[in-house]
Amino acid sequence: MASYAVIETGGKQYRVEKGSTLLVDRLSAKEGDKVDLRPVAFRDKEMVLGEDLEKVKVEAKVAGHERGPKIRVFKYRPKKGYRRRAGHRSELTRLEITDVKMLSRKPAAKKPASTAKKEQSDGS
Repeated sequence: MASYAVIETGGKQYRVEKGSTLLVDRLSAKEGDKVDLRPVAFRDKEMVLGEDLEKVKVEAKVAGHERGPKIRVFKYRPKKGYRRRAGHRSELTRLEITDVKMLSRKPAAKKPASTAKKEQSDGS
C-alpha cells in the first residue's frame, strides 16, 4: 500500500499521493514554484494524526493556472417578472504532488561518558 496524505488548502481537504495531480483554488505562487501543503492526516504503515503531523512533509509543484468551467446562475420567480442572470468561472491552480513523506531524524550522536565527565570536572 502506497503512503498518502490528506492535505488542506483553500478551506477544502484533498487526498494526495506522490505523483498525483489536483486542481485547487488559485494560489499566489508562480508557475513552476514549489509549494508546501499543510497535512491533516498521513498514512504509511499506520495512521498519523495530531501533533505527529509536524514530521510529515507534503511538497507540490505548481503545474499551471487554469480557469474552471463557466457556471451559469439563473433566478426566476414565476408571474412576477423577476429574472436575474449571473455566472462565474473559478480561478484554479493545478498542482503536481512531488513528495509525501514522514521525516525521520537521526538521534544526536552521544559523546562517550569519559569525555562528558572531563568537561564537567574542568568547569568547576
